[in-house]
Amino acid sequence: MRAPALYSAAGSLLLTTLAAAPADGAPAVPAAAELRGTAVAAAHAKAEGIDFGKCAAEPDMPDSVQCGTVSVPLDYAHPHGRQIKLTVSRMRATHKDPHNSKRRVPRQGALVYNPGGPGGTGMYFPLIGALPEWKRIAAAYDLVGYAPRGVGRSAPLSCKDPKQFFQAPSQAPTHPSESYKQERVAQAKAYARGCAQRAGSALRHYTSLNNARDLDVLRAALGEHRLTFMGASYGTYFGALYATLFPSHVRRMVFDSAVNPAPEQIWYRNNLRQSAAFEGRWEDVREWIARHDAVYGLGDTAQEVLRSYEKARARLAVKPAGGKVGPAQLQGAFLSAGYYDDYWPHRAHALSAYLKGDPKPLIEQAGPHPQAAAEAENTHAVYTAVECNDAPWPTDWRVWDRDNTRLARIAPFETWDNVWMNLPCAYWPAPRQQPLDVRTGRGELPPTLILAAERDAATPYDGALELHRRLSGSVLVTERGAGTHGIAGGPNPCVNGHVEAYLLHGDLPARRASCAPRPEPKPKSATAARKAPTAMPPR
Repeated sequence: MRAPALYSAAGSLLLTTLAAAPADGAPAVPAAAELRGTAVAAAHAKAEGIDFGKCAAEPDMPDSVQCGTVSVPLDYAHPHGRQIKLTVSRMRATHKDPHNSKRRVPRQGALVYNPGGPGGTGMYFPLIGALPEWKRIAAAYDLVGYAPRGVGRSAPLSCKDPKQFFQAPSQAPTHPSESYKQERVAQAKAYARGCAQRAGSALRHYTSLNNARDLDVLRAALGEHRLTFMGASYGTYFGALYATLFPSHVRRMVFDSAVNPAPEQIWYRNNLRQSAAFEGRWEDVREWIARHDAVYGLGDTAQEVLRSYEKARARLAVKPAGGKVGPAQLQGAFLSAGYYDDYWPHRAHALSAYLKGDPKPLIEQAGPHPQAAAEAENTHAVYTAVECNDAPWPTDWRVWDRDNTRLARIAPFETWDNVWMNLPCAYWPAPRQQPLDVRTGRGELPPTLILAAERDAATPYDGALELHRRLSGSVLVTERGAGTHGIAGGPNPCVNGHVEAYLLHGDLPARRASCAPRPEPKPKSATAARKAPTAMPPR
């Protein structure tokens, strides 16, 4: 079945029979105390500024990038109480026109970026200015990245000993047994307790609303009267919260791969929709591999490729590759291929080599990396805390079990993995918020730009449509027939042209526009395929 039809069926299922999402109260309204606290913190940050200097704690940073910190309140209702420091990175505008060396480009201010997550860091964002696709933007803007609260050195959050974080090899049954489910329930309860024990009373303050408030304090600290911001994936959600809370503080905003911001979707239903969408994206990956059967020998139809994948799963369940890669690690590697087309040749080569007797590429790409355990655990902790704090979740395991058992019948690839990642929210010890109703009226917000790939599974396309409806004056640019997650600054000149026109000149197309899809990746030789990316995607 083609993915659009499958996703339509799954979407219909979610809308009509998964009535088990959390009980919804009225959407939250901005709290007066927090709004006042944000104004106080922003005024202080404006007066203090940021003392930028050498990035001593970031050894890979070139001298062109500077680092500093900005203080924000842990609790905006008490702006003079406990403060936490967020780390910030910046590369000043180059003023160099890449097409005319004699022209000095005037500076337009700071462009602040968030890569998503929750739990992602933008500290290395300024380095992107060296890429050809970003040089015109880097000429006009200071490129500013930062680590949100809880991430990296920004009041870091942890929920368990990082040495215990990677549990590999491990299983990943698509139709788990009752005993396996109960084992994972126990693990989710233990993880939620660990978050509470390690963070204490601060745990409740890791939220999307506070991320939006932190963004306004950062704006003020940078000396910007109005914010120019680009958020990808989860960054679009708290960017949309920012636009709702502080519309008069917005200059320009780019929302790249938009989360559905409807309050009733945050976050339980959004995760159900993500699981449904990944089934179609998984078919896209398999169809591409099948078209290149002459290179990989995994089958010349998507179904035959699936049989090859399941054959590898069965082998790994009995004998993990290198003692490190089991079915869960294999699934994680191919999940990342669902995020990014660039991964397809590498993953196909690794699967092919493994089935032909060479496990090394699979171990390299799918095996755990102990040196990254602390960062991975931190990222996961922030992801969990923010999503659990942001909204109500079902607290009865039977609700999760019923909904996802139904969904797994038509979308088995990602459904249960998504459950285990989010299940601590069922047992969360901190108070849950009601999500803010993202919405702006005519004339309240300057025009904003929304980017979306039509077949993105991490943030399904209906999220971009919903955000477009809710932000008055926004424009939606769609990359048709494509599914890579995060499309700004990639290989599509049409998409990049819209981003440049907007950020550099404030120009936008009509209310909606579209771009042809990017070229498909080309199959690579065994040598090239070994140089595979290993970083796992944002969630």
